[in-house]
This record gives sequence, structure tokens and C-alpha cells, in this order.
Amino acid sequence: MKLALTMGTLCMASLAVVGCASKVVEPDQYSGFLKDYSQLKEAKSPSGATVMRWVDPKLDINQYTSVYIEPTQLYPKPQPTVKIPQTTLNGITGYYDQALKREIGKSLPLATGPGPGVIVVRAAITAVSSKTESLKPYEVIPIALVAAAVSTASGIRDQETDLATEAVFLDGGNNHVLAQVVRKGTGKPLENDSQVMKADDVKSVIDGWASDLHQSYLKLKAK
Repeated sequence: MKLALTMGTLCMASLAVVGCASKVVEPDQYSGFLKDYSQLKEAKSPSGATVMRWVDPKLDINQYTSVYIEPTQLYPKPQPTVKIPQTTLNGITGYYDQALKREIGKSLPLATGPGPGVIVVRAAITAVSSKTESLKPYEVIPIALVAAAVSTASGIRDQETDLATEAVFLDGGNNHVLAQVVRKGTGKPLENDSQVMKADDVKSVIDGWASDLHQSYLKLKAK
């Protein structure tokens, strides 16, 4: 009974930030990076993760011969903190760029800019926003640190690292939206609430996102 009460309390405390037991970014957590969220539907990524996604039903993937990866953005622009310094934020966006180029580059040549026949990938690491006034700091930090439910032997709770992304895929010739996706993931837990987060703590999450994107492209190509 005590454990259930503890779990419930933790869930309520973190619900407005990342959504307790929720596998997707909730509508009230959308950052505004995408122009239109109305057509997003819950779907499964190739790896089995739950995402919010929309793909133009008229999309002919075979008309595209290369891909341009725009530099990853942080949206909304966050203020670095002691726990999440600018070096970490730069490391996360830089690694996202590398991972996207590495995975998508397996099937499509990388273009140096948009143009006819080019898919433009515009991605952002987005804030997990909250309507709760007391949780306002999370609105400007793209990674939410939430107390995990399991205590360590010393009684100090691990800190969970959650990362969210929103991405839009455009026709490089006319800027037409081809697809959109919103998703999140959990990286390595930090040992305590004073440990500084590093980009390495969420690289596995980013690798999974990039791999899923490539596999999604292959599935569309095979249709």
C-alpha cells in the first residue's frame, strides 16, 4: 500500500512534465515548432516505439533522389543551467545531425541544400512544456529531469533524462510538407540530482530516432 501511494505521488508530481506512463508527447506538450499538429495520429515506429505521426497519403517517395539535413534546432531556445550546460545542449544537437546523416545517408545521397527531388529534414529538440505554473522552468529546458520511482541504496532517487523531438519533412522544390513526427525517449538515468547531464546520456535515444527514420524510408520505398 505504501509503495502504491509513493508511486502515485511521484506520478502526480511528474505528470505535467512528461506524462506518467505516457509513451507519447501529449498535445499540451507540443512546442509549436510544427505549423500544424491536427493531423498527427498515434502510430508505431519500425522499432515498436509509440509516436505521433502523419505522412501525406499522396506521397511518392520515389521522386526524391537525395536528402538535405538542416542543422538541428533547440525549440524553444533554452537557457543553459548548471545541470544542463550549453556544451551539453550543443552536443545533443550536433549528435542528432550526425546520426540523421549517418542513417539516412545509407539509402540517399546527402544534398548540400534544398531543391527539386530533395527531401528536406527539419528537426528540433523540443521542450516538454507544462501548463502548471509551478513547473514553468521545464518550458524552456528541452530535457526534463524527473525523479524516478526507484530509490538507490543511499536513499537518493535516480534522475530520469527525457528527450523529445519534433520533425517535419519537406519537398525541397516547393516546401510542401511530406510528413511530420513527434516523439520522445528516455536516456541514461543520472545518479543524483546534482549530476551534470552530458550528451552521451541521450545518444542511445537519438540513435534510435535516426534508425527508425531510415527504416521508415525503406518501408515507404518498398511499397
